[in-house]
Amino acid sequence: MAHLDYDRILPRSVVEMPASGIRKFFDILDSMTDVTALTVGQPDFVTPWKIREAGIESLESGKTYYTSNAGTLELRKEISNYMSRRFDLTYDPAKEVVVTVGGSEAIDVAMRTLLSPGDEVIIPTPCFVCYEPLCKMTGAVPVIVETRNEDKFKLTPELLESAITEKTKMLVLAYPNNPTGAIMDADDLEKIAQILREKQIIVLSDEIYAELTYGRRHVSIASLPEMWERTVVVSGFSKAYAMTGWRLGYICAPAPLAKQMLKIHQYAIMCAPTTAQLAAITALRDCDEEVAAMTAEYDRRRRLIYNGLRDIGVESFEPEGAFYIYPNIGKFGLTSEAFCERLLYEHKCAIVPGVAFGAAGEGFARISYAYSVKHINQALERMEAFIRTLK
Repeated sequence: MAHLDYDRILPRSVVEMPASGIRKFFDILDSMTDVTALTVGQPDFVTPWKIREAGIESLESGKTYYTSNAGTLELRKEISNYMSRRFDLTYDPAKEVVVTVGGSEAIDVAMRTLLSPGDEVIIPTPCFVCYEPLCKMTGAVPVIVETRNEDKFKLTPELLESAITEKTKMLVLAYPNNPTGAIMDADDLEKIAQILREKQIIVLSDEIYAELTYGRRHVSIASLPEMWERTVVVSGFSKAYAMTGWRLGYICAPAPLAKQMLKIHQYAIMCAPTTAQLAAITALRDCDEEVAAMTAEYDRRRRLIYNGLRDIGVESFEPEGAFYIYPNIGKFGLTSEAFCERLLYEHKCAIVPGVAFGAAGEGFARISYAYSVKHINQALERMEAFIRTLK
């Protein structure tokens, strides 16, 4: 009997896909003790009680069946109401909203629906790790655009224009940004929109951190004139509502696009978890105060870590969104990976090297401040001790 040759069975596109650079540091952490980690992009808050109570009630009352593929109509109506009152966006809940298993599935479904082999996708980096691999899985070609520290890691019109070709099908726009904490305001987005209005290019706007902006309101590119029809908005409940483990996201898109996305979602997933959907209705209806309170606390931590890094000689632009800061560590003479590995092994403090989010991240590191003030202060002390050894 011949043994199965896995090298022949496995597609090259999968085998050659690199593992997440973030995961490498998580694996190291699992083997160590007494580590102060600022690595995870996950709220340290427990899901607000109102939301948990709604989930518990749904289980106790036996609401454990499939929902419609697109999600319950009640939840889609609440998503539509939320997008209108918070971001001035109008979507038909019956035809233009699809509830997904987290924002990650929303990104995957959008790309699989819209991209064909050979299409080009502009991906500004540094960015979250999933866009490029998911793009490649469709047979499309990622076109990496490296944003710059001096531009506060915003996508500039010059960078965008330099990347557009006749094959460009999609622009990924992920602001507020993971890992940099950068945002794009209405003026920044309008400069991008002026270019796109003349092109047959869809914007995939990942707005999972839309509620986490500091001192200003988030603006969606879909809200600008003539951009609604050109934009697919993906978001979810993980960050703003501290619902990471509930795995619930959504797509808002023009009906002709949402109709096709729903087909892929229904064959691959069937529907998002019923319990999470029913709890999310309460999140959208009744938890604005809780979201505001968590955001205010992130803002306090943001200012703490920004000032703390500056005090120990680590430079960074001030992040204006999400819950990450992206300091420049290049002056210490180490690669970003070497800096983070030595910090971890020598002083038991974990942060993520910037190159985990693209080559543009060399010389930087991502630090999450979705941790307690005590935790952040301890990490700053360990970083300061490490930096003293480098001088």
